[in-house]
Amino acid sequence: MTDTHCHLDYLEPAELAGALEAARGFRAMLTIGTEPAKSLRNLQIAASAPNVWAAVGIHPTEAERWREHREETRELARHERVRAVGESGLDFYWTPQTRPHQYEALDWQAELAAELGLPLILHVRSAQGDDQAELEVAEWLRRNRPPKAVLHAFGGHPALVEAGLEAGAYFSFAGPFTYKKNTRVREAARQLPLERLMVETDTPFLPPEPHRGKRNQPAYVRHTLEKLAEVRGLSAAETERVTDANAQRCFGFTPA
Repeated sequence: MTDTHCHLDYLEPAELAGALEAARGFRAMLTIGTEPAKSLRNLQIAASAPNVWAAVGIHPTEAERWREHREETRELARHERVRAVGESGLDFYWTPQTRPHQYEALDWQAELAAELGLPLILHVRSAQGDDQAELEVAEWLRRNRPPKAVLHAFGGHPALVEAGLEAGAYFSFAGPFTYKKNTRVREAARQLPLERLMVETDTPFLPPEPHRGKRNQPAYVRHTLEKLAEVRGLSAAETERVTDANAQRCFGFTPA
C-alpha cells in the first residue's frame, strides 16, 4: 500500500506515532511540504521512518513569500529523502488575490523539479462555484509540459483529464473519491489509463467514507483504493499492486 500525498507534519506527536504504527506495513508514504519550516519537519519525519519520504515545496497559499523561501526550498529539495517538489499549483479558493505570485511560484518549482529530475505535485482549487483554477492549470500543463507531474486530489475535471493525459501526468485520488455525490471523478477513473492512477489521503484532511468528520491518516487510504478497485472492476489486491507500481515508477521509492 502507498499513500502518495499526506501531511504528517500536521499531526501531534502521539497522533503521528499512532498513524505510523497503523501504516507500518505500507510500501511508502510521501509527506508533503507547503513552506520551508514544514518541509524541514517532514524531512525529520522521513529520516525517522524507513517507509516515509518527503516532498519539498511552496503551497500556492504561501506563494506571496515564494522569493524569500526559494533558496531554502532549493537546499531542502536536494536531501536524499526527497522524492518530489511541491505541492505547488493554483488556489483561487483561499488566496485568489495572490494569483500572480502563485504563477511565479509554480513556474519556479517546475524549473526546480526539472533540474533535480523530480516529479512536480500540483494542487488545484477554484473559488466556490467556478472552475477557473482547473482551466488555468490545464492550460499551464499544455504550455509547459513538465517532465513528470502529479495531479493531487484529482477531481475529474475534463480539461485536466485531457491536458494531464497529453502531458503524461499521474492522477492521484483522495478521500472525496469515495463520496457518493462525486460521480464525475469516478467516471474519469473508469476512462483514465490504469498505469496513471494512484491513491492518497491528504492526511489529516479529506477523510474518506466511512471516516468523514474525523482526522484522516494514511491507513485510511485503503478505502479509496477499494472504491477505485470497484470502479475499475478489479480486486483490491490487483488495484493495490498496480497503484503501488505506479507510485514506484513516479517517485522512485527505494526499499525500506
